[in-house]
Amino acid sequence: MNTHHLILGMIKDFLSGEAITDTHDERYRQKIARFLVLEKGYDREDIKARIRLAVCASGKKATIGVDFLIYTGDKAMMLIKYGPGSIITRHRPALAVSRIAAPCQIPVVVVTNGEEADILCGRSGKVRGSGFDAIPSKEDLMRLADQENQAISMKRQELESRIIYAFEVDGSCPCDSDICRIES
Repeated sequence: MNTHHLILGMIKDFLSGEAITDTHDERYRQKIARFLVLEKGYDREDIKARIRLAVCASGKKATIGVDFLIYTGDKAMMLIKYGPGSIITRHRPALAVSRIAAPCQIPVVVVTNGEEADILCGRSGKVRGSGFDAIPSKEDLMRLADQENQAISMKRQELESRIIYAFEVDGSCPCDSDICRIES
């Protein structure tokens, strides 16, 4: 149990229907999921939530949480990384996640604190838009699916994993349940 968050009880997950722990952060995640389905036209099946991603750096290993991966068919096309506070500080680690969370570069990366959102080009890292309205709809994302996705080399994946480890794991509180350090 994460002691950093005020536990408000249990809520029903919008995507899965399962009972999950109710926290302020989880309420934002639920808001994002509802927005994707009700406003942007995604099917619940298009959205994979609460994914665990293994990262390593200099022999140290951990898993981190990825809030949402959005698929068109079998291609991961958009990654959404939620975190409270300033979203500008989350650009680089979210881009790194987009380079190791799927076999190919995820083309759209969204960084949000639940109130603001920056939409980044996965390949270049440049900001494509700001605000929830700038998040691509399912129709928009399907048009991107026809473009060839760039494969990420093993060396680049290793470097991106180190970036994630530095931003997300090093310096995180040992009681943060979103991070799981794996002892070798």
